[in-house]
Amino acid sequence: MRLALGIEYDGTDFLGWQRLSHGSTVQGALEEALSFVADHPVQVTCAGRTDAGVHALCQVVHFDTLATRPSRGWMLGANSRLPSTVGVRWVIPVAEDFHARYGARARRYRYSILNRVARPALDARFVAWERQPLDTAAMHEAAQALIGENDFSAFRTIACQARTPFRNVRAIDVKRDGERVVVDIEANAFLHHMVRNIVGSLLPVGRGERAVAWLAELLAGRDRAAAGPTASASGLCFIAPVYPAAAGLPAEASAP
Repeated sequence: MRLALGIEYDGTDFLGWQRLSHGSTVQGALEEALSFVADHPVQVTCAGRTDAGVHALCQVVHFDTLATRPSRGWMLGANSRLPSTVGVRWVIPVAEDFHARYGARARRYRYSILNRVARPALDARFVAWERQPLDTAAMHEAAQALIGENDFSAFRTIACQARTPFRNVRAIDVKRDGERVVVDIEANAFLHHMVRNIVGSLLPVGRGERAVAWLAELLAGRDRAAAGPTASASGLCFIAPVYPAAAGLPAEASAP
């Protein structure tokens, strides 16, 4: 039997998603909890790996098991064994050919910035902090140059192992809600640090240090050294992957 799970996590205290031998990871914690419930070793495959300090609202994973448990039993059993910063939201039986990574049509991220003079306290784990006023209209206009299928080498970390720097950005939106500035971006897939590097280049535009046209120039130049610094991990959240409706997943992870 193949099962799909939707999980959320606060990534602050983890070394990232991917299981490691030398530290705490989300995958390691989840596999340990599911193995206890299944009473056999479990290995999960996720929709998109996240880095150290990055959060997820609806990460989707799949795994195979011979154990028979009701979906509620899988959810409650796993949550009883997980740290408080990781939670299984739903469990659904899926077709044997469902694949959490390769079956996703797109992935959605949100980057949150607290834009005020005073540093954050309550939200410090989940936002980046920018004390200088940001022009969100200029940031949004600049970001539109990134829409479409492009070579995103300018926004790719040197450690990125992807075979190609081309990605298809379907939508990117920058908006303000009071003191919070939010960058929403959807693409077929993302390069290592791609969202954080895009945000790191949008911030100088928002501060008035760079022209709106700068993002287009960076994209065309394909030079990571010319772009802005990598924005902090704390502001980044993996919202959800998007699957065909036929997969039968909840609306938050399904194409309309």
